[in-house]
Amino acid sequence: MPRIALGLSYNGTPYLGWQSQLGGGAVQDQLEEALRLFSGFPADKRVITNCTGRTDSGVHALMQVVHFDTPLDREPFSWMRGVNRFLPDDIAVQWAQEVPQAFHCRAQALTRRYAYIALQSSMRPSIEQGRAGWSHMPLNLEAMQEAAKLLIGEHDFSSFRAAQCQALSPIKKLLRIDISQRGAYYRFDFEANAFLHHMIRNLMGCLLTIGRGDQPVSWASEVLAAKKREFSAPTFSPDGLYFLGPTYSPEWGLPKRTVAFDWLPL
Repeated sequence: MPRIALGLSYNGTPYLGWQSQLGGGAVQDQLEEALRLFSGFPADKRVITNCTGRTDSGVHALMQVVHFDTPLDREPFSWMRGVNRFLPDDIAVQWAQEVPQAFHCRAQALTRRYAYIALQSSMRPSIEQGRAGWSHMPLNLEAMQEAAKLLIGEHDFSSFRAAQCQALSPIKKLLRIDISQRGAYYRFDFEANAFLHHMIRNLMGCLLTIGRGDQPVSWASEVLAAKKREFSAPTFSPDGLYFLGPTYSPEWGLPKRTVAFDWLPL
């Protein structure tokens, strides 16, 4: 039976995250229904998909990679155009490719990448609502960059873990945090072997607290060493958080990005 991998982009604002919900309203629900309709299956036959990263409610994706098994033999172009026909306008298949049965989008992912866009302005955003986080206080770029260096490496990230996190271990390897600025906009790029539930939003809360001058740079190390969530900053808003997608070994021959990457600020 063929196994198909898809690269999916979506605006997460109207959805309850990736993972299917009992009452619907998740990106997975929309995709699986579109796959069912395109495949011509009856209403009671679900097309089960697997994803690389279970994005939270309101979080966007520029390249969410999913895979599923199907008895149908279709060209990759058909999977793209055909499935998109049944998807809402804010979700789109960007590429499709048949992969070996040994491929699993989550298990074979080497790293996961996220970007966070934050607007620093005395006034709340309007056009950027849902697409950028917001800080009404000035931010110190150099302080945030120095604090980010203290978080790089393999650590116990319990201080940045949500209470409902189901990960077996809080130990993750954070490979990079790159922070750049263009005018009033700040971009935070994160890459790790895997992330805990709300880990990036909690890291953002910590970095912005330091950027506002409420805590010194060294506070990042203190929070990390505490290994307790109550020692960290409040969880930052999901607005402005984008899942850039996974990286894979070249042997799978999968795209590294989608055209959706090109509009992201900075």
